[in-house]
Amino acid sequence: MQLVIITGLSGSGKSVALKALEDSAYYTADNLPAKLLAEMVDFLHGAGYTRVAVSIDARSGDTLSLLPRQIDDLKARGVDVRVLFLNAKTDTLLKRYSETRRRHPLTDGELTVSECIARERVMLDGVGWLAHHIDTSDLNPNALRKWIKETTEIDRAGMTLLFQSFGFKHGIPLDADLVFDVRCLPNPYYDPQLRPLTGKDQAVIGFLEADANVRAMLADIRGFVERWLPCFVADNRSYVTVAIGCTGGEHRSVYFVEALARYFSQSQRVLVRHRELS
Repeated sequence: MQLVIITGLSGSGKSVALKALEDSAYYTADNLPAKLLAEMVDFLHGAGYTRVAVSIDARSGDTLSLLPRQIDDLKARGVDVRVLFLNAKTDTLLKRYSETRRRHPLTDGELTVSECIARERVMLDGVGWLAHHIDTSDLNPNALRKWIKETTEIDRAGMTLLFQSFGFKHGIPLDADLVFDVRCLPNPYYDPQLRPLTGKDQAVIGFLEADANVRAMLADIRGFVERWLPCFVADNRSYVTVAIGCTGGEHRSVYFVEALARYFSQSQRVLVRHRELS
């Protein structure tokens, strides 16, 4: 059985993620109490289900502390367990709650929404280290659905190297393990002919590859990742997210991510995400 556990902050897109997996033929269950996870897996396994996705979050209360042990037990029994932690910046969550006028699940009549979010982060701290994190702050629902499907469909026999481009003016991704800043390099944005293009277009690629500093930094980043990747593998990491940032996230960072992904895909499983192009 393949079991995907969706957890994370309320308002971060867990329902969207769960619906995406339901559309991919997973049996899904929302707001499952953590203490019922093993019992549910046993029942569904006996009924012949092989792809299951459940949402477990702070609504489980104190029983959330049982989740790490239950995950270890399920893995020991041969269940392919994948945990996805959806996160978002506090100001993004506040905006979403304001727009939808939903109540935060931890609201008790005394706490503000900001205080509820802070409390929820503390409650989820014990399960966050188990998961692959996805920052949904700047993602629209279609992009999130695509990222969820890519993450769950990739082969899990080993580690996945994820390269992500982003724009610093929109904030650093919360899910990044390594962050590299390429803003010091020549910016195609200031060329009127290159501005409407992206780092995937040949004209932008040619502009950047003609600069010696671009070539040198690309080689340095590639060498750094190559040098330290074995340490992440030895730490039994399922994913390592390398984020490359420029000012707007459309030219230089996109070029670097595409170039790095081509190189490392020769020896690693690689995923590519362009946050600002989503």
